[in-house]
Amino acid sequence: MPDSAPPAFHLLAKPTGAICNLDCAYCFFLDKEQLYPGSKFRMSDEVLERYIRQLIESHRTDQVTIAWQGGEPTLMGLDFYRRAMALAEQYRRPGMTFLHTMQTNGTLLDDEWCEFFKEHNFLIGISIDGPAELHDIYRVDKGGKPTFDKVMRGIRLLQKHGVEFNILTTVNRVNGDYPLEVYRFIRDEIGADWMQFIPVVERINENGLTLYQEGTTVSDRSVLPEQFGRFLTTIFDEWVRHDVGRIYVQTFEATARNWLGLESSGMCVFNETCGQGLAIEHNGDLYACDHFVEPNYHLGNIQDEHMIELVASPQQLKFGADKRDALPQYCLECDVRFACHGECPKNRFLTTPDGEPGLNYLCAGFKQFFHHVELPMKLIAGLIRRGRPATEVMGILAAEEAKLNAALAQAGRNDLCPCGSGLKVKQCHGRKQAANGSKPGRLPVHQAQP
Repeated sequence: MPDSAPPAFHLLAKPTGAICNLDCAYCFFLDKEQLYPGSKFRMSDEVLERYIRQLIESHRTDQVTIAWQGGEPTLMGLDFYRRAMALAEQYRRPGMTFLHTMQTNGTLLDDEWCEFFKEHNFLIGISIDGPAELHDIYRVDKGGKPTFDKVMRGIRLLQKHGVEFNILTTVNRVNGDYPLEVYRFIRDEIGADWMQFIPVVERINENGLTLYQEGTTVSDRSVLPEQFGRFLTTIFDEWVRHDVGRIYVQTFEATARNWLGLESSGMCVFNETCGQGLAIEHNGDLYACDHFVEPNYHLGNIQDEHMIELVASPQQLKFGADKRDALPQYCLECDVRFACHGECPKNRFLTTPDGEPGLNYLCAGFKQFFHHVELPMKLIAGLIRRGRPATEVMGILAAEEAKLNAALAQAGRNDLCPCGSGLKVKQCHGRKQAANGSKPGRLPVHQAQP
């Protein structure tokens, strides 16, 4: 094993390649079919055996994550995964355990699938973009029909069988305007306690395709930077006042870890370097990252070279280090660099105010978010360092808000705001109270769009 090999890494296996039973408008992976013209997009038993065996051989830890994604991985059928379980057991070292995960759209799940997941302790990720009015705008089937009801049926089956699951929501130009509707739907109507929000940033090339990430033009479906910032901050304000310790929001947890100065945020996009979250295609091709399944980031094939040699290759090590080393000066001098680290390299296609390349498309949104959460994050970090539960932040903030509201009740509109901003009440919390008192807008009624 190479000296540069990490003790563990995360590898997303795509046994069906880009093939999916849905036709989600913003899916960046559907165009990847062009990488393998004429392929049937099904992982063979030979590749499956090499994948499982080499994955286990490549780990120096007692737990190995075996992760399946797509496309839509359930299209492989249950027997394929039964063989995968048997192979994992065949090559398992004494004392080794497995974390089995699958990201699915949930539309093909039935009792048999869920019984299998429960038997093998799978963690299932379900993709849903909010209530039906928002989800069905872009997440449609091959005939352009809505998929919400089928996804919800899959979720209820998982719950029926006691299968652990979490929610992945892509934030686009439409649902990005409805943060609380999305969050409360996932929390209250689905009943999920773990969720992640992934921004849709869809670069469009001159030929209109998204196979290669080039240029600075994004699609009309892509979330706007400030819009994404507002989406996160609005949900954060709800979470930090009511749901700390009860609801896990991946971005908030990663932010707290960076405020604590921990070695890893738990999210590759917010770590200083990356390169340990790779992707393997149906034919054994290994790529640097799930978001870089492109010819320039092809590391090799596990049928020709052992997986760990590719994971520890100079090409992959450079890919991971470039996340840190390619940051423009604008980012290096940023006051929230420690929390952001430039986010994902796939989104760094703008230029800084000084004209230096490498600025993240979402920079303005992330700056807005990180500045907004600074005080609560400092409180959470302080509590944890003192051995106190992070949940206590909710009581602290409630007391501070009660004190502020009492002061506001005594202040005139032209008085300085008691929050300490230096602005008049009418320019600060007076304006915010007026805005918060307005009635919430209705959800949109949209037709599915191409």
